[in-house]
Amino acid sequence: PMWNDADALLHVFDSTPGDSPGGAVPVHYSDGEALRTPPATGLRVTWFGHSSTLLEIDGLRVLMDPFWSERASPLPWVGPQRWFAPPIALDHLPHIDAVLISHDHYDHLDRGTIMAMRDWDTVFIVPLGVGAHLAYWGIAPARIIELDWWESTRMHGVDIAAMPARHASGRINPQSDVTLWSGYALRGARHRVYYSGDTGLMPAMSDIGKRYGPFDLTLIEAGQYDADWPDWHSGPEQAVEANRRVLGKVMMPVHWGLLKLAHHGWTEPAERVLAAARCQHVTVLIPRPGDSVEPERNVPQLRWRPDAPWHDAADRPIVATVDGDPHVRVTPPVCPATQ
Repeated sequence: PMWNDADALLHVFDSTPGDSPGGAVPVHYSDGEALRTPPATGLRVTWFGHSSTLLEIDGLRVLMDPFWSERASPLPWVGPQRWFAPPIALDHLPHIDAVLISHDHYDHLDRGTIMAMRDWDTVFIVPLGVGAHLAYWGIAPARIIELDWWESTRMHGVDIAAMPARHASGRINPQSDVTLWSGYALRGARHRVYYSGDTGLMPAMSDIGKRYGPFDLTLIEAGQYDADWPDWHSGPEQAVEANRRVLGKVMMPVHWGLLKLAHHGWTEPAERVLAAARCQHVTVLIPRPGDSVEPERNVPQLRWRPDAPWHDAADRPIVATVDGDPHVRVTPPVCPATQ
């Protein structure tokens, strides 16, 4: 995937107005007791900020890219710091059947969180090569399932398949991109859900929709984007396009709202997704961190985000390349996303 190293390094220490909350982020803190009652519709999602999400689908509880630590970093005193405490303590979560990891970047594979789960009765489903991290941290190898793209496993009547993604991997070591990165498609008896993981827009999304869709809910990475890395992260407008390609009925943007990893307003991903979704007539869920939502229930959404500075797609477009050549870009959406 394309990464403009020179430009990215020049801007690494830049700041953007509104790139972090000016005050407390509205969060629904709870003891998790409500989650012990199964969802009436069979499908429920609870967002904890960034990509950390609890998905309940047809009797299966899946925790995706759980991040409970203070920083997304190998060091406890430096690196991107979370803006609010976890909405629910780890030990207050209901029984988790499976933990899904999309890739081994620090904001998705969190060592402290994984180590806190060493005594859990749960299975860890990860891309190829990522299991070695977990085993080193004390997770029994028998509880780790590694998947290549398009491979699947089955738990309690739900198929979980690893999907292609356009991203990268690696922690602070000399061996980057030796582990795989992926999204996931989950298919139960009644519902289907797609989680993109971190990804740029790519042709394979249409294949995902044809082979595994349509999806009742999509969780698509829509934040932490920059013009210097348009192939690593989709950006809001292309996240909405990704939802269209995979045949999503309801979309929930993730990978935003908890950490500053890029130079954009902290609420900008949500606002630009909503603008693009209006153009595409897409139904979007943007729950407050800690809130649980059943997509099939017509529940009015709380406007919990403050008014903060942000730039629209016309001002700061994020447009992926077709094959890594910066001179050959995908065709951007026809309808402009405006404030």
